[in-house]
Amino acid sequence: MKILPSALYLVLLTMPALAQSQPGAQKTLAAIPPMGWNSWNKFHMKIDDATVRAQADAMVSSGMKAAGYEYVNIDEGWEGARDTQGNLSPNQGFPDMKALAAYVHSKGLKLGIYTSPGPKACGGSEGSYGHEEQDASLFASWNIDYVKYDWCTAGTVYSEDQYPLALEKMAKAIARAGRPMVYSIHGRGAVWKYSAAAGAQLWRTTGDIRDDYNRMIAIGFAQKGLERYAGPGHWNDPDMMEVGNGGMKDNEYRMHMSLWCLLAAPLIAGNDLTAMTPETLAILTNAEAIAVDQDPLGTQGRTIYEEGPVAIIEKPLADGSHAVGLFNREQGTIKVSVKFSDLGLAEDATVRDLWQHKDLGPFHGSFSADVPQHGALLLRIH
Repeated sequence: MKILPSALYLVLLTMPALAQSQPGAQKTLAAIPPMGWNSWNKFHMKIDDATVRAQADAMVSSGMKAAGYEYVNIDEGWEGARDTQGNLSPNQGFPDMKALAAYVHSKGLKLGIYTSPGPKACGGSEGSYGHEEQDASLFASWNIDYVKYDWCTAGTVYSEDQYPLALEKMAKAIARAGRPMVYSIHGRGAVWKYSAAAGAQLWRTTGDIRDDYNRMIAIGFAQKGLERYAGPGHWNDPDMMEVGNGGMKDNEYRMHMSLWCLLAAPLIAGNDLTAMTPETLAILTNAEAIAVDQDPLGTQGRTIYEEGPVAIIEKPLADGSHAVGLFNREQGTIKVSVKFSDLGLAEDATVRDLWQHKDLGPFHGSFSADVPQHGALLLRIH
């Protein structure tokens, strides 16, 4: 179950999502940022039915489903060939996609699929160019819940002025297929300016993430200024998470999770859910951090201070409090301070540390803390 005030969440589900007036839009989809798992970061093209089922099982048994994760998304690597009528079949690793969807649904989860607006996907698999209606209908017949649309070779068949049209084609095809499916795109150009009108619920704002600290912070802190494009039903997507894949230290993964939650980003895990360390699981299922991401107000955090390696990001929450991240991206321990007046709060406020799950007490005027190198404090200030 999502960690949300139930009354606010029920109200939100009845509200039309902003900027979703175009044909093909799904008005109540992704009212809060989607949470789930995607196969690419860990498995790349080596994905099959058994692996997907194992990840779905682990999402439930690990407690991730209880924490709010629900989508089990198959990235590239499922595709087979098209027949002479253009109908696409899965490869031999996926003998019965509808049965796989039924299995995932039986766990109380949802299944996602991957394709491209180009003739080929990024790894050479069949794309959906010229087959948008066929593929959307196929996905609906399989009871798919989420479609990732990855740009890949689309630049070979579409000019820059046609980018929104290329994405809108699939949005309309999904709508005509008659099954609500979250539509996640990786386009080109200023996608945040045109993707909601093209029918998408989320859009990648950067290139691909890697399990590398410098790449993670380059992507995460590049979201500055995009907050005005995010809200219920339409989200900036800084890419899937790398938490638990081994290329970063746990403190860096906590920074990763803190940053994505403050940005109201989709929380799409990319690790092997069947082989998580206790620390990885604790990071991914931190209920207080997830509540920041899933807050029904739907506001993306904004940078209120940035100097050298230090950054402060704040996110107003539905209950009137503010989530605040204090980040030290480079050097040894640095004292970082946030003024309550910069948050629009009165001089007296209480502070809670969301990683320590600890109330730090009342403070007057400001709050200061030592933030270690590659560290982040995630706070709730009221």
